[in-house]
Amino acid sequence: MHLNFRKTAKVSLVLVYLVIAAGAIVRMTGSGMGCPDWPKCFGYYIPPTEAIELQWQSGKAYKKGQVIIVDESLQVAKEDFNTGSTYSEANWEPYTKHEYALFNPWHTWIEFINRLLGALAGLATLIMAIASFRFWRKKKVVTIVSVLTVLAMGFQAWLGATVVYSVLEPVKITIHMVMALIIVAMLLYLIYRTKDRSATFKYDKPLVVFVVLAAIITLTQIILGTQVRQFVDHQIDMVGDTAKNLWLQNPSISFYIHRSYSILVVLLNIYLGVRIYRKGLGYSKINWILAIIFLEVVSGMLMYYLDFPFATQPIHLILASLLFGTQFYLVLEVLNVKKSPKTS
Repeated sequence: MHLNFRKTAKVSLVLVYLVIAAGAIVRMTGSGMGCPDWPKCFGYYIPPTEAIELQWQSGKAYKKGQVIIVDESLQVAKEDFNTGSTYSEANWEPYTKHEYALFNPWHTWIEFINRLLGALAGLATLIMAIASFRFWRKKKVVTIVSVLTVLAMGFQAWLGATVVYSVLEPVKITIHMVMALIIVAMLLYLIYRTKDRSATFKYDKPLVVFVVLAAIITLTQIILGTQVRQFVDHQIDMVGDTAKNLWLQNPSISFYIHRSYSILVVLLNIYLGVRIYRKGLGYSKINWILAIIFLEVVSGMLMYYLDFPFATQPIHLILASLLFGTQFYLVLEVLNVKKSPKTS
């Protein structure tokens, strides 16, 4: 019973991380408005691949809700109908959520794949929630958190829609990212609670405080990073996507805070590693944490000193989300070690 549930939870976790990765690629490629409507894409379940598919055509059958681009605006079919020889405004109504009306097939399909992964992740968490009812008698918290995870996925989908409707408003993008990390934490909690705990750890009171603090600092650092990304996006709009050497010219204060804050992240986690190793506390997750931090620092330096090499931006974000997930799991391990009577 535990094994099947944990497999489903792990699949859900992998899919959520794939959604985070896809979202990072969407951000890197500027594909956030590749599908200007939601949940469909230009009114289609499978989006178009060529611009001509979004142009009005005579003798074509349109379904209610399908979209065309007319005079740089989106027009939505009011009902199912077949077009005649001339365009009739009576069959169409303007799309009112926003005024963005551009089509780029690459952007559209990148955003579509992002949404498809999100749908698969939602389905996986739903299956997980159904399987969790086996725990209702002995571990009600597993069922409750599983159901809350499904609701969180629904809320995350709604947030995704508001991001599109706002034409990628920065604050909403940040909230969307934080919500994804909350879902990661919920899934990790479920995986931990249904684990056969054979590993032996030692209790250390100061470690409890510093591990929790490290996870909070990482989450704060990710939020600061999204603000830096907002500045970079603004620079791209100003100087173009080819002038990478100018993206961090005269950076905002959030960049300097983010860069300085990273020193705290590094030093705190090195301290945790030294304490765990010297006292033989047994928390092997610290090895993953230190390795991820090393790669995170390297990717950050590459972006700053080598003018954003290809894929360093999504890699930086993916590593940050993996770091938070690993730290959160370490928090669960530390908090659930009972203090021994002999522990000082």
